[in-house]
Amino acid sequence: MNAKILSIVVALAVVAAVAVSMNSGGGDAVTEPIDLQIDDMQELAAMAQGIHLGNDDADITILEFADFQCPGCMAFAGQVKPQLDVGYIETGTVKFVFYDFPLTSIHPHAFLAARAARCANDQGMFWEYHDELFRNQTAWSLSASPPVGAFEDFAARVGLDQGDFSSCLRSDAHAQTVSATMQLGQGLGVTGTPTVLISRGNGQFRQVGAPTIGEYYPAIQAAIEELQGEMAAEAGGMQ
Repeated sequence: MNAKILSIVVALAVVAAVAVSMNSGGGDAVTEPIDLQIDDMQELAAMAQGIHLGNDDADITILEFADFQCPGCMAFAGQVKPQLDVGYIETGTVKFVFYDFPLTSIHPHAFLAARAARCANDQGMFWEYHDELFRNQTAWSLSASPPVGAFEDFAARVGLDQGDFSSCLRSDAHAQTVSATMQLGQGLGVTGTPTVLISRGNGQFRQVGAPTIGEYYPAIQAAIEELQGEMAAEAGGMQ
């Protein structure tokens, strides 16, 4: 076998290996939301269990409702979230809470991806897995079948216990929680992703929108400054 033919064979083998990984059987992995039949928003919020980051005692809270298969969410994770980390979350100014909102009608693997990230969270590595899913979104999102094998590969890359992760992923674990976050988002008026809501801790949330991903951070920054101004004015009036 000459070198040229050998290189073609090797290339085909690599493609085949990737295809097997992307499309390996999902076993009993739950890939769609379940019907919770819960109308009480407080009960729903307790079940939803957002992923918290930052100072729990911060005066301002930012909620992000996101879909791991959404290109806009991938851009938000790569371009906006790092700025929030440095500018507000790491300084303790803002508490950031991530909620799943898989748009299952157009993103068939988004619910499974949300469950996968929750399985990673069981081992304390949600954000590492969150980043890995978004870094590789263009690959796994094109899979014809549930990309269970690819998600297991990502678990290995970030250093998760693969046995525990696979057992979690190939089950119904966290299906109820992800379904609850979806229903909670709907109750808060979320219709697409990414959706960013901001609050000063009084139970009232306002949505922060921007026409492009590049304009999201300035819009969030302006909303934070507005809330800080309101709190300062109220504090001054109480003196």
